[in-house]
Amino acid sequence: MNSITPPPTEALAQAVIKGLESVKAQDVISLDLRPLTHAIASTFVIASATSRTQVEALARAVEVETISTFNERPWGVHGLRSGEWVILDYSDVVVHIFHNEARAHYALEELWGDAPVRHHSND
Repeated sequence: MNSITPPPTEALAQAVIKGLESVKAQDVISLDLRPLTHAIASTFVIASATSRTQVEALARAVEVETISTFNERPWGVHGLRSGEWVILDYSDVVVHIFHNEARAHYALEELWGDAPVRHHSND
């Protein structure tokens, strides 16, 4: 039986961010959940999209980037058909892609407000 070692959390998060930036995601941040008790992952990556089509395109770009870089597929993908909020679960890294209005409504940054935040630019 072959044992496959998953990529380090930071490297996987960087691949996710690269995928998001390739399709012009807006307001990309990462939350470092490691210092928090009972966190469900080490890192949340959160991004916004201006349309339902872009939400789907961002999710696909993240999958393409993580597969091509690490041969890593998400353990689960949820919400893709709605176009409002997609979650890609890579276990240690969880990616949240929101339509702008949905992001304001769910306010994950506030929910996990104790987590250190890193902003990523789309230069």
